Amino acid sequence: MKSVLITGCSSGIGLCLAKGLKHEGYQVFATARKAADVVQLKQQGFEAFVLDLSSSASINTAVKAVFEQTDDLYGLIHNGAYGQVGALEDISRQVLEAQFQANVFGWHELTNLVLPKMKSNNEGRIVYLSSVLGFVAMPFRGPYNASKFAIEGLVNTLRLELSNTNIQLSLIQPGPIESKFRINAYKAFMQHVDMANSDYQENYKKMIERLQSEELADFTLPATAVLKCCIHALSVKRSKIHYHVTFPTKLFALLIRLLPARLMDKILNKAGGGGER
Repeated sequence: MKSVLITGCSSGIGLCLAKGLKHEGYQVFATARKAADVVQLKQQGFEAFVLDLSSSASINTAVKAVFEQTDDLYGLIHNGAYGQVGALEDISRQVLEAQFQANVFGWHELTNLVLPKMKSNNEGRIVYLSSVLGFVAMPFRGPYNASKFAIEGLVNTLRLELSNTNIQLSLIQPGPIESKFRINAYKAFMQHVDMANSDYQENYKKMIERLQSEELADFTLPATAVLKCCIHALSVKRSKIHYHVTFPTKLFALLIRLLPARLMDKILNKAGGGGER
C-alpha cells in the first residue's frame, strides 16, 4: 500500500482528495491546521495530524509523526493554502509575508523534509495545487497571485534539479472549484484590508458581493475534478507536468500564448473586476 501525505484536509478539495485516495487504496495521512479538524478527520477513519503551514515547528512535528508510521512515503500533495485578496497598494508587508508563509514557504519546507526519504527510495510523486492564477494575473488578487507564481517557479526549478531521479512533480492548475475558498478569502480581506480608506472602494463592493454570493462562479467544477488529476499524477508511469482543470484555465492557457500582453491585460482586468473607481 502506497502512502500519501495531504495538506489542508479540513474541507473542500483537501477532504475530497483524502477520501478519494483512501478509496483508491492509498494509505492517507491527512493533515489540517486546526486540532478540532484533525479530530474530525480521525473520526472519519484517517490517520490525521495537525500541520500548520505557517509554523516551521508544526511542519517538523507532523513530518516526524508521519515517518513514525511509514518509512516509505510515496506521495506528497500540497493543497493547504488561502487566498488573500485586495489591491496591492492596500496590502501591507506583514500581510504579504503571511500569505507567503502559508502558501509558499511552508510548502517549500515540507517538500525539503520529505525529499530525503523519496531520494533514498528513488521513487516519489509530489503534486502541487496551484491555480489558473499561477500563470495569469488578475486585479485585487495580488498576494495570492504572487504566491502561486512563486510556487510555479519553485516547482519548475525543482523538477530540473530532480531530473536524474524517479521523483516526478506535477502542477494542478484549477479555475473555480466548489470549496470554502471564497468564504475564507472574504474573511482574510475584512481582517487585513482597510476598505474605508482605499481608492478601490467601489471595486471592493462588487468583489465582496461575489465573495459572499451563494451562486457558483461560471464554469465551477466539483472537487472531484481535481481528484481525478491527482489520481492520474500519482498512478501513471509518467505524470503530466501541468494539469489544467476547468474551462477558464484551459482558455487562459491558450490565450496567453496567442494574444499580445496588452490585450491580455484588458481581458484579465475586465474578468477580475478592475478598471473602475
